[in-house]
Amino acid sequence: MTDRKIVIPGEVIAKGEGYLPGEGTEKRGSDIIAIKLGLAEESNRLIRVIPLSGVYQPRRGNNVIGKVENVTFNGWVVDIGAPENAFLSLTEVPRYVNKDGLEEVMDIGEMVIAKIWNINKRGIDLSIKSRGLGKIDGGIIVEINSNKVPRIIGKEGSMINLIKDETGCNITVGQNGLIWIKGNKIEEELYAKKAILFVAKKSFVSGLTEEVKKWFEEEKGK
Repeated sequence: MTDRKIVIPGEVIAKGEGYLPGEGTEKRGSDIIAIKLGLAEESNRLIRVIPLSGVYQPRRGNNVIGKVENVTFNGWVVDIGAPENAFLSLTEVPRYVNKDGLEEVMDIGEMVIAKIWNINKRGIDLSIKSRGLGKIDGGIIVEINSNKVPRIIGKEGSMINLIKDETGCNITVGQNGLIWIKGNKIEEELYAKKAILFVAKKSFVSGLTEEVKKWFEEEKGK
């Protein structure tokens, strides 16, 4: 297996004892079988399937983009597109916040970049203490299926860096499928959005980076 290929649940991805089942696969006899629809890839004899659809599954350490749904006496309820809402406590804000002035920091309907620092029975806990996190100001938000995020980022950031270089925009990718694009001009932001949606649409294609480079060449020629 050199190229990524699309597989469906139940499909045999690899045969023989030399392979190990990874995420999205299981072993039946000596075969590795797909249990999800997605892209099969092999790395050091480990076979895994990168899913192409499905609901966002929150994980500790994920950076996400969410919308403030409610302001409480001690923090903000944030919709991150997961089965349950997340909570940002005012203790996870990197500056002093007056308990009477939470709306001045962030109000209902505003967008925020946050990190999931804990998941427990009570729910999902967020933080904005790290660099690059906090309330979103300006720019545009694009939404894709969260399972396509690895393709938008690319290997070691190759795809997202290509889009940043070609469009001149700052781009923050949330693991939950929301992407913030901030450029100097709205035209640049819309150009970056178009590129991201192209990658999301072609996420099942192997050799996708070359395809995107070609797309940018064609766009420049218009």
